[in-house]
Amino acid sequence: MSQSKSWFQQTPAWVWLSLIPTLGGFAIAYAGYKSKTNTWIVIGISTSVLAFALSANNLAFVIWIAQIGIAFYLRKAFLVKSYPKNLAIPEEQELAKLVANTRNKVDINECSKNELVNYLGLPIVYANNIESLMNEGYVFTHVEELIEIAGIPEKQVARITPLITFSYNYKKEAEYSWKRLNIYSTQELITCGLDGAIAEQIVAERQQRGDYKSLIDVKQRTGLPFTTYRHIA
Repeated sequence: MSQSKSWFQQTPAWVWLSLIPTLGGFAIAYAGYKSKTNTWIVIGISTSVLAFALSANNLAFVIWIAQIGIAFYLRKAFLVKSYPKNLAIPEEQELAKLVANTRNKVDINECSKNELVNYLGLPIVYANNIESLMNEGYVFTHVEELIEIAGIPEKQVARITPLITFSYNYKKEAEYSWKRLNIYSTQELITCGLDGAIAEQIVAERQQRGDYKSLIDVKQRTGLPFTTYRHIA
């Protein structure tokens, strides 16, 4: 059994303490304190105070039953709120969404392999796929790309989706794509394999009329055949 699954199968001690007549409400207040949920603190204290006030009345029994019901109702929410940071996000999609709401999101394009494996809970083989693509300059922009490009199973992607985000770093992508034509000097383009005259023409046009908007823009503005710089694209 996985650690995340066993975590959600437990019943915290405070839930059992809620079975104590009258004083059991303070167990709910304790859960609120531990999970930093003020509403629970108010509910727990109010329940015990009300039970004290009605101790000579048959309604005290109703309050006792209510506090037990509240405690067991809050059990799952408490386990979500107190889910250990060192555990990977749960495999169950519903629980994954709940836990994700209590955690910071991970930027797929900027995260480390350690975060992919230990924070998101991805198997190492998929973490390696993402790392390899990022090292080659690939910039992920949507969850579907994790399935179609990185080869991660749909179920895995659905589980981590609430916990991930995608940044776009133009400079990072530019180091590996045709956008190098917008940032590299003549000498750098020659180092990349462009003919000297071609490199000079590309840079001169860029300096005169601004950055290129696309590969077709490069072709139309320089008049150079795509084949002369396709290996940099």
